[in-house]
Amino acid sequence: MNAITSQIGDLAEAGERMIERLRRKAFLPESRKGLNVRFGIAEAAALLGCSTNRIRMAEEDGRLPPPPASETGRRLGYTVEELLHMRQVLGASPARAPLDVPAIIAVQNFKGGVGKSTVTTHLAHYFAVQGYRVLVVDCDSQATTTTLFGFNPHFNIAREETLYPYLSIDPTEADLAYAVKRTPWPNVDLIPSNLELFDVEYELAAAGSNGQSVLAARFRKLKQGLIDLARDYDVVILDPPPALGTISLAVMQAANALLVPLAATTPDFCSTVQFLSMMDQVLRQLEGAGIAVDYSFVRLICSKFDANDPSHAMVRAIMEQSFGSALLPVPILDSAEISHAALRMMTVYELEKPIGTPKTHKRCRTNLDEALGQIEQLVRQGWGRVAPAREEDVIHAAA
Repeated sequence: MNAITSQIGDLAEAGERMIERLRRKAFLPESRKGLNVRFGIAEAAALLGCSTNRIRMAEEDGRLPPPPASETGRRLGYTVEELLHMRQVLGASPARAPLDVPAIIAVQNFKGGVGKSTVTTHLAHYFAVQGYRVLVVDCDSQATTTTLFGFNPHFNIAREETLYPYLSIDPTEADLAYAVKRTPWPNVDLIPSNLELFDVEYELAAAGSNGQSVLAARFRKLKQGLIDLARDYDVVILDPPPALGTISLAVMQAANALLVPLAATTPDFCSTVQFLSMMDQVLRQLEGAGIAVDYSFVRLICSKFDANDPSHAMVRAIMEQSFGSALLPVPILDSAEISHAALRMMTVYELEKPIGTPKTHKRCRTNLDEALGQIEQLVRQGWGRVAPAREEDVIHAAA
């Protein structure tokens, strides 16, 4: 290897060291990501679909502990863990019924730069705030989702902690329980990834060249492994590689729902059309080989949408004409708050306070809740349910 070519490895090592420095700076003092966000009583009541009086009454009669107070006596608000306890006490848990099939959602597009991992992590944290039990599976060797959860794939994650020991040609694990890691969110777990997961691509591709039986077996194995794990969760979110490889195919076959993020640009629209065409051909081939694929919903969501950019509005109108009701009506707006949170290896849902102006933060959070809430409704419809009725709505209806 000549001196110029060897620079690539040096650049990679320098970049990995910088990621670790950024992670340590972001998560001092223990260099571990924490979750310090709290919710005021009005926000907690809105999330639980009840009145603030009901929460106060539960605190007064001892069913719920009051939140801690500052030195001045101001209520500091509720943690996510306390919100989960409140849901149990007040009967406000959105968890699926035992016979409901867990949603296993693949967030996929072969076009890079559409915000696939950003959508994945924000969707996971949105579901967590709403009270669901969530598992995120990072199937992409680039490991962006793993990084956003506060892990450095190079320093913190070994190959034995990824999907590799389960999917490799010579597996050392019989189920996926070994790979599940706790995250700062009490109701979100993660199966992480790192660059070494890409070795599975080589192994499966080599096995496929000698016959499709090994490949088909691995497809079925991933699906069965995820189904077994999903028994302990309401929602499983899969982040596959942005390419048509063996891992992507296995993920697409393992999922029971598909979410396709795309940006409002002409190249992204054209690329997504090609992705859908390729997916159609591949799914037909999989079904022809006896590998079943069945989705409860397929939806596209426009990400990084700038409402002030006329070209974005024009491309979005083209999307609406082309995809109809398959395109979710509320896009995810392009916001500096999302970018600033990502710089801290966080999502907007993890911010203790706005990074930009309070107005910008509120607009971004409101948009995310509305855009990602569309997916929650699709999940609940799959369980034969819609959003639970709010206490105030019931009272007004009876009046």
